[in-house]
Amino acid sequence: MKRTTIVRLCGGCFFLLGTWIAYTQTPAPPQLKLNQVKSDLYEIEGDGGNVAAYITSEGVILVDDKFEQDHDQIVEKVKSVTPLPIKYIVTTHHHSDHSGGNVKFEPAVEIISTANARANIVAHKQPGAPANMTPAQVTFTDETAVYLGGKEIRARYYGRGHTNGDCVVYFPALKTLHTGDLMAGATPLIDYAGGGSVVEWTKTLDGAMTLDFETVIPGHGPVTNKAALLAYRNNVEKLRNRAQGLIRAGKSQEEVGTVMAAEFGWAPKSMQAQWSLPGIMTELK
Repeated sequence: MKRTTIVRLCGGCFFLLGTWIAYTQTPAPPQLKLNQVKSDLYEIEGDGGNVAAYITSEGVILVDDKFEQDHDQIVEKVKSVTPLPIKYIVTTHHHSDHSGGNVKFEPAVEIISTANARANIVAHKQPGAPANMTPAQVTFTDETAVYLGGKEIRARYYGRGHTNGDCVVYFPALKTLHTGDLMAGATPLIDYAGGGSVVEWTKTLDGAMTLDFETVIPGHGPVTNKAALLAYRNNVEKLRNRAQGLIRAGKSQEEVGTVMAAEFGWAPKSMQAQWSLPGIMTELK
């Protein structure tokens, strides 16, 4: 065998070995979990925002679709409860843990969001988001509805909060509300680059609270109820008032951050400290 042939064969083997090592060492996406919320309404939790899946006789309506890497698992979870296809996705806002899957669902699925959420994806408003983020094909300003298989969902924009494009999604027949990140975790994250507002947040939730619902699917965290959403709203107000008092008393950003960490869990390297703290210093002065 010629020396050049041996060199080429060895090079090919090393390439294949390197490819295999890279493949086997690439971490798999976290396993998602499917929970039944109500009749024909499911929640898919894990690795990003909570997805709602509404099953109808003509197909499935999703609320949010997590990251791109979660696409296959979301489809698998949906197929475990219905053979029918996903027809619509309503995106609550532009962040990649809620809308990153759009890139794989589009164009087979019609994706809907507020006009502001679409604009934020197009303008790459989220720091560190994938470059291939896919915006909605259909947008609305205040309210829209989807009717499929004799069932209805309503998406409503009540104003700024987590971002300037957050919508809530209402399932009237089930008295259930998906809040997106207008309720998420234990403390609010105000994305000022994406048009968020701690001042407007409580007003936005006040609008959502006028709907007739009992069950709440938050953007992150366990399924809960209307009383818990009201408590979350009140905590946002408490945080805003505390921060505003400190700022108007002349406290520095560092001093305000210390109080936010001690009283509201805004750890020094948290997203709240990085995204929200500089913004509230300006908004609440």
